[in-house]
Amino acid sequence: MEMLINVLVQIISGAVGGNVAGMTKQSLGTGLNTLLGGVGGLVLGQLVSALTGTSGGEALDVAAVGGNILGGGVGGAVLTWVVGFIKQKLDAR
Repeated sequence: MEMLINVLVQIISGAVGGNVAGMTKQSLGTGLNTLLGGVGGLVLGQLVSALTGTSGGEALDVAAVGGNILGGGVGGAVLTWVVGFIKQKLDAR
């Protein structure tokens, strides 16, 4: 059950991070910002969880949830910004 909570926290914080990154010129629209943010949040959130040793789902403490929120938010923001940047450069051609 804790594993499901960790994944949901990563996806939600990634979606928020994607929408924050979408407030720049690299916005892809609310739907794509949210979708890419969720995917990026899940990927980087899982990576951070694996690196910090909280990926087993056995602990639902402040450090694990904080790592999920931070990793998910940053992952969502980075993926959304990178895809938006690439799209902006391709549209400028």
